[in-house]
Amino acid sequence: MRSRWAEAIPEYETVLALNRNSVYALFALGQCKLFTGSIEETIPLVERAIRLSPRDPEIGVWYLNIGMVYLLQSRTDEAVIWLEKARNANPALPFVHALLASAYGLNGEIERATAELTEARRLSGDDRFSSLARLRALGVYGAVVPQIQALLEATYFAGLRKAGMPEE
Repeated sequence: MRSRWAEAIPEYETVLALNRNSVYALFALGQCKLFTGSIEETIPLVERAIRLSPRDPEIGVWYLNIGMVYLLQSRTDEAVIWLEKARNANPALPFVHALLASAYGLNGEIERATAELTEARRLSGDDRFSSLARLRALGVYGAVVPQIQALLEATYFAGLRKAGMPEE
């Protein structure tokens, strides 16, 4: 994919036409749909991958994607449920903790948000979670359409701000 989300969509659709049960293609297509703005198509694709491979080693990332969609849709209660599942499945993923920090922040659970942000910083191994400016400079999820960037600003970044992440 290499953050070339729109270009990857027909490739994954071809894979699924040849093998409708390819769990990686289902997840990846869902991720492509997310970052090209078709977020309503993401959850059914990822849920299908989960049903087909419920013990998959990557399941934490799959849960993360569902949680992220709910976060972008400002459905923070659902986001928390899925992001907590993602954290439980793979507690070493810094982005899970950052997304949870954001969701908790948006829900007004500042203490929990701060703890998750601290854990994201500890796990990341770099300074990406030091400020919102740093996250933006890194292009959090690569090239995304303006609609998704606006949703990231309104939800993810707003929640991180409430969790205590500084602007600069």
